[in-house]
Amino acid sequence: MKVPSVRHLGRYTTAFGLGALMPFAFAPFDQLWLAPLLLAGWLKLLMAGRPLYVGYAFGLGWFGLGAWWLAPTLHQFGHLPWLAAAFCVLLVGCVMAALPALLAWLCWRTAGRSDWILLAFPAATVIEEWLRGHLFTGLPWTALGNLLLDTPAVGWAAWFGVYGVAALPALVAASLVLLSMRRWRPAAVGFAVTLLLALLAPASFGGSSDLYRATLVQGNIPQDHKWDSAFVDETMHRYTDLSAKAADQSDVIIWPEAAVPFFLERAPGWDGWLKTQIEGWQTPLLFGGLQLGGGGTAQNGLLADDPAVAGRQFAGKQHLVPFGEYIPSWIPFLHTLVPEIADFRPAEDSGVVVVRAQRFGALICYESLFPELARARVLNGAQVLVNVTNDAWYGTTPAAWQHFQAARMRAVETGRYVLRVANTGITAVIGPDGAVRASLPWWEEGALTASYQLSDQQTPYVRWGDWPLLVTLMMLVMALARSRRYE
Repeated sequence: MKVPSVRHLGRYTTAFGLGALMPFAFAPFDQLWLAPLLLAGWLKLLMAGRPLYVGYAFGLGWFGLGAWWLAPTLHQFGHLPWLAAAFCVLLVGCVMAALPALLAWLCWRTAGRSDWILLAFPAATVIEEWLRGHLFTGLPWTALGNLLLDTPAVGWAAWFGVYGVAALPALVAASLVLLSMRRWRPAAVGFAVTLLLALLAPASFGGSSDLYRATLVQGNIPQDHKWDSAFVDETMHRYTDLSAKAADQSDVIIWPEAAVPFFLERAPGWDGWLKTQIEGWQTPLLFGGLQLGGGGTAQNGLLADDPAVAGRQFAGKQHLVPFGEYIPSWIPFLHTLVPEIADFRPAEDSGVVVVRAQRFGALICYESLFPELARARVLNGAQVLVNVTNDAWYGTTPAAWQHFQAARMRAVETGRYVLRVANTGITAVIGPDGAVRASLPWWEEGALTASYQLSDQQTPYVRWGDWPLLVTLMMLVMALARSRRYE
């Protein structure tokens, strides 16, 4: 086996360091300017050769060190020893790093050191980002397109989605590399195109109905008490007391994911008590809860209870968290390592509940990372999106803010208000332009009452999805590779 030279090891170490800095471009640090510079440094390294190794080192830094917050979660709540928890984080990084390695190889194969990198790098970036959102069940955490939030170019997300707009920071990075190589003309073209795309970005889609009022209740239940039967009384009264104070000024009240931490089917006393509270408010309640399925399985989801209508609706979680809500069949031994992991079943419903002629699309926690799920809810008739989550798992790490950033992008892609309700935060009303209309302080209990609108419009992204752009870019990459083959 050939041992890498000191020069090569230096390049791999530099690439790893550049990748490790990438999370600082995202929330809560929001150093947007970092991303094009880091990507440009990485692109320059891979243009010098050995792209697979350079790409893998960059990805390992980004997704290995960048996901450090997963280790305390696995240690504290999964009861794994620190060494095992750190190994799991490293394993995630090792798997996810394969995708930047693929991106690097694609760029080298299609453009090498030529000016065509101006097209190849953005195109390959979009393909890589899409693959990251779908392979290995998908993990588009810190999706590159999220960086366009709070920039003039964010309106393009309603046309091309979060994966498509990842081309913009990649285009800036490629232009910077060409500038550093004194290739003035292609660099100028790249910067000009970027500026034009920012200036000509379409306006965001928006709500077109009357204003409604929602009360979002943030219970701030400690994670180590959430599933404690001795704390159930405190949990239920905290949520109902906060709701009662705002019920008369609200069209709907919403509680976060698994706010009711038990099966109501097995607790008729609590079920009747909750119905009595809702009837007293005369205001519909949407709340995160659990539902029993066949064969002892369970579903996590959003329940809707309207005092004016008999029965209770349920929209279940369709994209489950691997290792958190189910164990992949090919590694059953993890049942013995982490016996507390629940065995949930994915739902197959429309993901939409209808309350007083309003159609609410449910995104349960982790589902807010996936644009195709929000798009499906809108195609199924959702006029507003409801994201219920419990980010207490992450403690006070950056993970909660990165999760929130993803929910903001779902609002832009779909042209819908997002009513986001979290146990410990970030609870907020997000407008269709991705802007935060109102929010609650992090890690405090409280109730936020704010306005929202409904919409029946479909953004171009909702109508078309990812495939038109993805197929176009794949054809471009293949054409570039073919032309380089005959150089």
